Amino acid sequence: METLTKRERIAAALQKEAVDRVPIGLWLHHPEVDQDPRALAETQVAFMRAYDTDFIKLCPFGLYSVQDWGCRVKFFCTPYAPAVVEDYGIKAWQDWQRLEVLPAGYGTWGKQVELAAQVQRSLRSDEEVPVLQTVFSPLTVARKLGGDRIFADMKEHPEAVHAALQAITATSVNFIRANISAGVSGFFFATQCASSDLVSWAEYEEFGERYDRQLFTAYTADTWFNVIHIHGQHIFFAELSRYPGNCVNWHDRWVAPSLRAARQLTDKCLLGGLNENETLLKGTPAEVVRHVAEAVGSAGSRGLILGPGCVTDPHTPAANYYAARLAAEAYGEPIARAQLRRLSA
Repeated sequence: METLTKRERIAAALQKEAVDRVPIGLWLHHPEVDQDPRALAETQVAFMRAYDTDFIKLCPFGLYSVQDWGCRVKFFCTPYAPAVVEDYGIKAWQDWQRLEVLPAGYGTWGKQVELAAQVQRSLRSDEEVPVLQTVFSPLTVARKLGGDRIFADMKEHPEAVHAALQAITATSVNFIRANISAGVSGFFFATQCASSDLVSWAEYEEFGERYDRQLFTAYTADTWFNVIHIHGQHIFFAELSRYPGNCVNWHDRWVAPSLRAARQLTDKCLLGGLNENETLLKGTPAEVVRHVAEAVGSAGSRGLILGPGCVTDPHTPAANYYAARLAAEAYGEPIARAQLRRLSA
């Protein structure tokens, strides 16, 4: 049977074509090194090689998008303690109107562009590993910047919030363009606000979707692997799965819809099947193997990339990562030479 490269395997999954084995991605935060772009790049490349995963999802620290607007962040620099907000950058509704558009090379935004460039330098030319940069939805950035006051200000001071979202969007577009120049294959678009626990769909349309789509417009023509990550519970899955990405990721093991149900809601590639908080973290390798079998049984081997619903826990046993990767070997199809030539083109 023909063997696909990592790039070809991901491309086949996105196109819902046959794969020699189901591709897999695994990712976690590395707070012990994530303030140094070179060290983080080397750590993420080493992790990909150790577990033979099929793409690298860059994992900059989760507050990279707000520090340059005055958010004070506390760092612990250990593997088990991610950075936290010490003081929000938005303290009054008027502060939303003061946000300026930032250039891509500025401060912590610029560090993540350097991370993307450093990963490209660390990869061998024969590895052909897709690399995704993480970009947060503008409303998610606003929430990180001001905390949950964003939801009250959306109702009481909508014009001020829209002004902030415009500045955040323009800054994000600058960031996107710089990362494309740095060589990324696409983006892992993450929203943490597309949930009925936080907003109504009408509110998300006004304050979320209109800005989200500007980000997709900035990169979909120049990239080929773009994930829509919908974080949280009671998510607007049907609505966001219509965004112009080509792959959807969510907490499918404990948040609706299931993988099987999602097949009825979208024709996009699905990224998921691994419960990062339970089986992957607490199970045995044998349980992880059965877990993978359940995922493939629910979604099929085509149009599926195995992966967690979000970052994995740093306490996850190495044996369970290996078990998930090795379990993927059981699910593949013969690859025709014509398909191989097309994927390699």
